[in-house]
Amino acid sequence: MKRRHFFVTSLWAAPGAALGAPFAAFAPDPSDAPPTGPSFTVDAGAGRFGEKTFVGPNPNDLKIAGQDTGGALAVFEYTGTAKGGPSLHLHEAQDEVFYVVAGEYRFVVGEEQRHLRPGDTIFLPRQVPHTWTQLTDTGKLLYFLQPAGKMEDFFRVRSGSKTPLTGAEREQLFRDHGMRFLGPPLPVKP
Repeated sequence: MKRRHFFVTSLWAAPGAALGAPFAAFAPDPSDAPPTGPSFTVDAGAGRFGEKTFVGPNPNDLKIAGQDTGGALAVFEYTGTAKGGPSLHLHEAQDEVFYVVAGEYRFVVGEEQRHLRPGDTIFLPRQVPHTWTQLTDTGKLLYFLQPAGKMEDFFRVRSGSKTPLTGAEREQLFRDHGMRFLGPPLPVKP
């Protein structure tokens, strides 16, 4: 039986019980996973391995590394010291979750725009164009990438660049790290 036909007929045969059944066989059982490593603490204002990366003039501290979670998750803390934000882009294979700690932000996700304030959370699905801009003079974001992917390395390379990248270099940097560069940052306006 073809897989597509199986899913369609399974859903219609017993709608209440069958909805989850075809997919249960594919879901990993978290209890089977080995421990990812020891517990650790990362101090306020510090990065996981004592390193600092930046997005423009703004510190972007790695708090939980992909190697800490078997590649499942990476967590960053962004401290905004100036208005603005990243270029329009998309992640090929990573979802992102942003939590606003301080300041105000405008997010664009696909065709939608959202205004976020402290305490707000937004989910950015993989393969959907997105960007954001900090609207206030200062701000702070905590954000998660799942799976971790190559974002840690992206920020290291970007921070280490002492000269502005050409358009071709920027597009290649994004491709090398599982993203697509799609356009300029958002203008800074409320």
